[in-house]
Amino acid sequence: MIIESQAIGTPFIPRHKFKANFLDYYADYVKKHRTYENRHLPCSFQKFKLFVGKDFIAPVEITEDFCKRFRKYLLDCLTGETPQNYFARFKWVINAATKDKYFIENPTEKVSAIANPSTHLKEIIEADEYIKLINTPCSNEQVKLAFIFCLYTGLRWVDIAPMQWTDIKEGKLVTRIIQRKTGHPVVLTLHTTAQKILEQQRAKAAVFKKSAHLIFHLPTQDGANKVLDIWASNAGLDKHITWSCARLSFSVLLQDQRIDHATVSLLLGHTTTRQVEKTYKRHRLKPQTEAINMLPEASENSSKVSVQSNTTAYVYTYTKR
Repeated sequence: MIIESQAIGTPFIPRHKFKANFLDYYADYVKKHRTYENRHLPCSFQKFKLFVGKDFIAPVEITEDFCKRFRKYLLDCLTGETPQNYFARFKWVINAATKDKYFIENPTEKVSAIANPSTHLKEIIEADEYIKLINTPCSNEQVKLAFIFCLYTGLRWVDIAPMQWTDIKEGKLVTRIIQRKTGHPVVLTLHTTAQKILEQQRAKAAVFKKSAHLIFHLPTQDGANKVLDIWASNAGLDKHITWSCARLSFSVLLQDQRIDHATVSLLLGHTTTRQVEKTYKRHRLKPQTEAINMLPEASENSSKVSVQSNTTAYVYTYTKR
């Protein structure tokens, strides 16, 4: 107590306040800063523990080379922006630890967070394929209904699996995402198809005596994806369908109908349009002929080239198509 009182107002931090195991510091940081929107933070901690592979690691062991190896580990086992997001959260923890005097110099200062672009694009389920899936029987009815619900709401697996009846109010979905400006949760209007699925689930609620608070009663994500693959094949879809395809398809089909990015972002639960513009978009090039034919066309009689003495000037008279 004397040491603590003497340290007030000084940059000195008593040694007894330090956590000898950096895993404890990381866990404490996650506990204090975790939010529903910031799921990358606890996930980065889980990956860090797997990388360390032991129950104790001293802060002195976390060097610049250690941080580079952790970044490589993330890039080797994850794709897309996920390794970048996880390592960025790891840097948050290291920055905080540096301010708390765990490190003299920040070991991640020169180690940037980088993404690992996937070479395989996720499949998009088109509008007519929505109908094919709806009309095709599935070996697991709960998986079918939950996936169709995601196709019409843009929910992720981590959103749909734990979703409870308390999340539905007056026919609308009350998300766990809190709007920063108002302090209120994001409320999303449900498509009529999604509402009908909820009505079916309410009628079946009496059957599921255990976990009756859950809306859908699903297997593991891996098991659900195996069911999806067989179901999609039976529906005549020559595509590799996983649960994440639902969210992408939801976004793309709305954009195909010229719904603006701000609205699509809100429906996906994002606070900015960045993810929609960068990730949840259609990766399909238009035919080259169609694209170049949008340029103005020169008439046969008016297209001439004149050559000047010092410079070459190309003179065209264009007529609009």
